[in-house]
Amino acid sequence: MRVPHSMRRRYWLFVACCLLLFTGCAGNPPPPTPLAAPTTIPAPTPANLGNGGTLITTLGARDPSTLDPALAIDVRSAFVIRQIFSGLTRLDNKLEVQPDLAESWQISPDGLTYTFTLGKSIRFADGRRITSADVVYSLERASDPKLARFLPAATYLGDIVGVRERLAGKADHIAGLSAPDDLTVVIRINSAKSYFLAKLSHVTSFVVDQRAVEAATTGSWLEHPNGSGPFEIEQWDHDQVLVLKRNLNFSRELPKLDRVRFLIGAAAINPMVLYEQGDIDVTDVPASDLARVQDTSNALSKELVRVPQLSLFYLALNVTMPPFDDLKVRQAFALLIDRLKLVQVTLGGSADAAWGVLPPGIPGYNPHLPQFHADMAKAKALIAESRYGGVDKLPLIAAYSGWADTLSKVASDELGVKIEVRGYEKESDFQSALAQNQLQIYGSGWIADYPDPENFLDVLFRGGSGENHTGYDNAQVNDLLNRAAVEKDETQRFALYQQAETQILADAPVIPLYHDIAYTLVKPYVHGLTVTPMGILDLSTVELAR
Repeated sequence: MRVPHSMRRRYWLFVACCLLLFTGCAGNPPPPTPLAAPTTIPAPTPANLGNGGTLITTLGARDPSTLDPALAIDVRSAFVIRQIFSGLTRLDNKLEVQPDLAESWQISPDGLTYTFTLGKSIRFADGRRITSADVVYSLERASDPKLARFLPAATYLGDIVGVRERLAGKADHIAGLSAPDDLTVVIRINSAKSYFLAKLSHVTSFVVDQRAVEAATTGSWLEHPNGSGPFEIEQWDHDQVLVLKRNLNFSRELPKLDRVRFLIGAAAINPMVLYEQGDIDVTDVPASDLARVQDTSNALSKELVRVPQLSLFYLALNVTMPPFDDLKVRQAFALLIDRLKLVQVTLGGSADAAWGVLPPGIPGYNPHLPQFHADMAKAKALIAESRYGGVDKLPLIAAYSGWADTLSKVASDELGVKIEVRGYEKESDFQSALAQNQLQIYGSGWIADYPDPENFLDVLFRGGSGENHTGYDNAQVNDLLNRAAVEKDETQRFALYQQAETQILADAPVIPLYHDIAYTLVKPYVHGLTVTPMGILDLSTVELAR
């Protein structure tokens, strides 16, 4: 999942980083059974709820881009959505697949059919029972092309038979989806894939309340969504504060916190100061404060949690647009970046240099990839060998994102390459241009949605993938990805992904920069908070023990 510029602690550092870049499925099934009359299950009597209290932290400069599970494409939105909604499966704090709304499942011998049995007591926040019809509605809504032009379902639900036809407007329902009774959901996928249950834990698959969605005016149901997650919205002053309260109808163990209070906008400025003043309980540590916080003589060092993330931050080159339509030019740009200096100096050692796409810790990671070092002479030689014939003959290059100004200056000074700085006033306009592959060169970041190499290599580099915004499409890579997706032997499967990664790096549609490390300060009285290699996933286990 993409990390928005306003979310992660290092995105503002792209300005400084660039100072180093140039230095050394069959016919449709019948429509789902109409919704039955609401069945409300009384909320349990609160007991053993922990110490209660309100956890306070910051959420960023502005509201999440959406709280609609079907539309979420960034980490910050997904984080809040996970607290409000639930799906059939979930990832626990060890990133292992666990039951959620589904209490169990069976997989057919051929690996193509998943039969989920829902929990008998699962319910929305208002107490209404959740049935298989709600699951079917939610998945079909997430794949409805009328909802938006670009839908995450293309990436996260595309394995289900019939989803692509529905996304293309060729089917009214998902052929591979059925609900034989109120407690059973059957999903057929197009080929056996070991990662499907993990993929189904992504927020795109989460269940929404059809009545709430259809009774409200456009988008207004999200002001007070009737979710099924551990919390529900109590207060939302846009771009100021978002308060979640305990959902007493949550189907798993009830959250121990009474509330979670997210500060947004002006109230969220300088989170380190807020943390040290005792105004918030949890915060990320920016690289500029890391040395101070890590100093063992500083009391804050005892409150610091360090967790390498399953992430990749990179520069993307559009292979369909000049000059990056020439392999030599792309290979040249890949040699301009001193990645070790970037992480050691600019990021103060707070990240790991990236030599490939897959981050350390993810299955299939290849620790033997060669390290690329900055080589200005070779870069100029490669550009001279390209069809452009030299750096002075390259066409205008337009750069996007927060590092564009610095990139333009350094590229001009060190390489004689002119880069024009462009930008978008609205993040939505940037995302639209990204989705249409209109950006020549841009910086981006990706953090795993589930711990599998498919989530990086297939999602970001398969030709035609909804998250492939460089226009990259290599038949050999596509074939390797196809074979890896269905390979049952794990060793062979990971070997296929490593072959695909090697070819992708040779083709250079992206320049890997670094893998993030999360440095998080957590007050001593905050118990049960886990920072996973995919960030903080679950707040339901947190309690305050002052």
